[in-house]
Amino acid sequence: MIIWGFRRTVQRLGSLLLACPGCRGTYATTLNKGVTKFTLFFIPLFPTSTRYALTCTWCGTTASITKEEAEQLKAQLQPVQG
Repeated sequence: MIIWGFRRTVQRLGSLLLACPGCRGTYATTLNKGVTKFTLFFIPLFPTSTRYALTCTWCGTTASITKEEAEQLKAQLQPVQG
């Protein structure tokens, strides 16, 4: 029997002050990178997809962004503490 599957991990890259489309305020927003990896016998082997998202820390609204937008925002990041 071969056991295979996928595992998704989310890494917080940092925080920025941005306008939230959900609550319409300017609040701290977290830039997240999500990577899905193919696993064989529960061992992650290679990434199958990478996605970036912004999450408002006030209301929790999450919006997907492109890799190019994420690269531009990385230059403005404040490191995540904790």
